Amino acid sequence: MASAQDIQTLLRFLTQDAKVPLVQAMGSIKQLMECSIITPAQIAKVELGAIKAIFGDDKITKQVCNAAKRISKKRGASDISVASPVKRAKPSYEGGPLSPAQLEDSLALPELDADEDKLSKVVVYTNRAPLVLAFAVTLLKYTMPEQPLSSRLSLSQSVVSANSRTRAANLGLETGKSAEEEGWGDGQPVVKVMGREVRVMKRWGYQWDTKEEEGSTHETVKEDPGSTEEPALWGVDLEALKKSNGPMTAGSRRTSTSHLPIFTAQSARSYLLKSFDSPKSSAGQEEKAKKKTNAAFVAEKERNLGLLLKSLELLFQSWSSILSKHDLDKRAWGWYIRVRPDVEHGVAGWGGKGDVKLSDILALRRTPD
Repeated sequence: MASAQDIQTLLRFLTQDAKVPLVQAMGSIKQLMECSIITPAQIAKVELGAIKAIFGDDKITKQVCNAAKRISKKRGASDISVASPVKRAKPSYEGGPLSPAQLEDSLALPELDADEDKLSKVVVYTNRAPLVLAFAVTLLKYTMPEQPLSSRLSLSQSVVSANSRTRAANLGLETGKSAEEEGWGDGQPVVKVMGREVRVMKRWGYQWDTKEEEGSTHETVKEDPGSTEEPALWGVDLEALKKSNGPMTAGSRRTSTSHLPIFTAQSARSYLLKSFDSPKSSAGQEEKAKKKTNAAFVAEKERNLGLLLKSLELLFQSWSSILSKHDLDKRAWGWYIRVRPDVEHGVAGWGGKGDVKLSDILALRRTPD
């Protein structure tokens, strides 16, 4: 069964790489899923007639097939290349696995010291999922202040995934029972984030803000059920657990996070960093955008994220002194609803983008008595 992430990836391929109109792309996704064709590599292997039966247009069919073959060929060449090995990003710290403190430092999100006047003039262009992620990450600083950034990112991604799957099911893009409905989360603790219950796994022994045990790394998981302190948490990826068809192994003495069915902090952070563009509202701005380097685009998105997070900080700060953590969590979803980007209704709006005015977020702050 295709996950919400698989559907989003397929939609991006159809609209961006194959240049299929959004409405037509959305209309074809369900048929592609029913035929178990959800990746460019799978599309490239299917006969032309089968693809045409789905899209019903010779031109669109050729666009889809050619794009799939192009991407598959590019990835295949990368996989077998010996003379030019893939360059790996260097870790933030040299010398092996990161310690807990080093991991938290490597996950830092952009922080900008912008005043209200500057923030009120900013507009970012994004889709709804990363905005939920930004809301949740900031909210958890106030509702679960004992949790490290790695946990806040993981828990927030759990919320995004659960919301995406629910919406996909409502739109008919996802069929069958979810892993949660089938009971794969039974026995795991539950926390509530933005009104949504998510399953979590306790990270016993993860000490990121104290003197670290010799030899300890962020991948070390230690079972210490006798501890009275609230441990750090991971958000559990139930769909990944279901696919692995096995129980979680969090009770083992040493367990690498790469083998755990969790939402990783690194992937959530990466999603945030790349998701907030600047609106392009005029021909002049479009022309300037074409001249920007990739580094400039990356820097602009990070700056936009920093400004968005700053505005959310001001929002939650204004209410945190008079609302309980429970009430703050209850209100967060309503605040998100009021500022989220407008998109088309139904399937056509899946993954759609729009403007988010930071002035609208600032307007939700508590007015001093």
